[in-house]
Amino acid sequence: MGMVETLILVVHLLVAVVLCGLVLLQHGKGADMGAAFGSGSSGSVFGAAGSANFLSRTTAVLAAVFFLSSLGLTYLGAVRGGPKDLMREGVMQQVPAPGAPAPNVSDVPQPSAPTTPMKDAPGGPAPSKAGEVPK
Repeated sequence: MGMVETLILVVHLLVAVVLCGLVLLQHGKGADMGAAFGSGSSGSVFGAAGSANFLSRTTAVLAAVFFLSSLGLTYLGAVRGGPKDLMREGVMQQVPAPGAPAPNVSDVPQPSAPTTPMKDAPGGPAPSKAGEVPK
C-alpha cells in the first residue's frame, strides 16, 4: 500500500469509530417526549438545546468525511489493480460462451481405489445380503 492509501485508511477507521460514538450519544426522537413527563433525564453534556445542534452537525461533518474517504479508497483500489482487475472485467468475463465445447473429462482427476483391504474380509469387502438396507 502506498503512503496516501495508508493515511486515508487510518482517517477512515478513526472517523468510523468516532462516528459510532457520536451516534450512540445522541437522543432518539422519542426521548424528548419521555423527558417532558419526567421519565427521562433531559440534561445532557452540552445543555438541553445545544446538544442536538452540536452533535448532529458534528455527525454530519464526520459522515461526509467518511463517505469521501470511502470514495478515495475505492478510487485508489481501482487504479492500483492490473489489467486483469475484477472491477474492470466483471465476474461474467470468465464464463464460457453458450456454444463453447465442454472441458475435457480426462483432465479431471479420478478417485483411486483404496490400497489396503478391509479388516473383515481378506479379499475385499464382504458381500451384501439380499434385503439388507445400509444404515
